[in-house]
Amino acid sequence: MTNFTELYPPIEPYASGILAVRDGHQLYWETIGNPDGTPALYLHGGPGSGASARARRNFDPNAYRAVLFDQRGCGRSQPLVSAPDADLRTNDTDRLIADIEMLREHLAIEQWVVAGGSWGVTLALVYAQRHPTRVKALVLGAVTQGTWREIDWITRQMGRIFPREWEQFVALVPAAERDGNLAAAYARLLASPDPKIREQAARAWCQWEDTHVSLMPGWQPDARYDDPEFRMIFAR
Repeated sequence: MTNFTELYPPIEPYASGILAVRDGHQLYWETIGNPDGTPALYLHGGPGSGASARARRNFDPNAYRAVLFDQRGCGRSQPLVSAPDADLRTNDTDRLIADIEMLREHLAIEQWVVAGGSWGVTLALVYAQRHPTRVKALVLGAVTQGTWREIDWITRQMGRIFPREWEQFVALVPAAERDGNLAAAYARLLASPDPKIREQAARAWCQWEDTHVSLMPGWQPDARYDDPEFRMIFAR
């Protein structure tokens, strides 16, 4: 693999497909690189960002048989969580781990290098704990474990670094909830029966996401946030 600023050239998958998993979900997957190379799995962040063409470029195409897939509810997988009636109860860590194992078995891979960034790190760590014999190595970037302390840092404490943007972020939250769990408050806004409130919440969440990750070297605004459906998927 390479780092985020020195990527391998663009590459197209040599194989792709749709895998039916539990709860009526259909997962899009693809493989790139060398069919005889070291198997590797890429777990995207978000949750909800999907596997991008850019993510493919992290892998040496001569050395790796890299597998990428869109996790439940996002990207090219179905159904998408952008639908107002989407059942988020079927989109949890346990089911995502089970999906990874189903994909590994579907592709007849015994053991693989597991790579991920941000939320993908959290998922990779849980997968490695539950299926240690299937993990050859871990390659992790933007490490997070999904703890309450980390969530509070992202949603509240980083307001000290970006005070003006944070005020815009919390402005949508009812005043009585602004001293509480902001992630939970946004979850309620994103589940509102009013489509206007849902869209405002998705836009504000993604604007804050783009702000707090701007500390990363080489950061550029994420053009995907211009897409209303992507915003809703990512935020929910």
